Amino acid sequence: MNPPENGTIIGDDGLARPPWASVDPLMREYCDHEWGMPVRDERGLYERISLEGFQAGLSWATILRKREAFRSAFLDFHPESVAAFTEADVERLMQDSGIVRNRLKIRAAITNAKATIALRSEGGLVDFVWSFQPESTPEPRTFADVATQSPESIALSKALRKKGFAFVGPTTMYALMEAIGMIDTHLLDSHRRGSSGVWL
Repeated sequence: MNPPENGTIIGDDGLARPPWASVDPLMREYCDHEWGMPVRDERGLYERISLEGFQAGLSWATILRKREAFRSAFLDFHPESVAAFTEADVERLMQDSGIVRNRLKIRAAITNAKATIALRSEGGLVDFVWSFQPESTPEPRTFADVATQSPESIALSKALRKKGFAFVGPTTMYALMEAIGMIDTHLLDSHRRGSSGVWL
């Protein structure tokens, strides 16, 4: 294996991946098949916003390992279902060891479900979020070249907050933009670079 400071790491299958996806099989699977691919459906995007919010201060691997438990706890992230949650549901979720038990983050997921529904009258969450897609995408050669926020993620964060969303800071929104293909931060020599079809 080549050292991580050079950027990607060549796996036993001969494919180049970022260091974060080179060891953990779950992270490798996520990197190979999901991360950076376009998400353009409301439920899928609401789920990603929710999970990115829960990830704040934690590792993505932690969230990924708990993803199925999150889906079960939040009724597959259907906005109407989560928007109907009450304080009793918050208390129930605080006892659920399968998820991240953070009261503020749980409440944010409920708040964001309501905000997602409210956005439908203005064209919907998907069009709203994707309207912040930049004109060009980063071209990182090494992991150190990858930013943690951008003018677009700062603007998206402010816009979502004005619409009532919570736990949508600029860094969290940059991670969202990477995850849903709005920007391509796969390293230039990664086998996944350009695979989203968004940036040809």
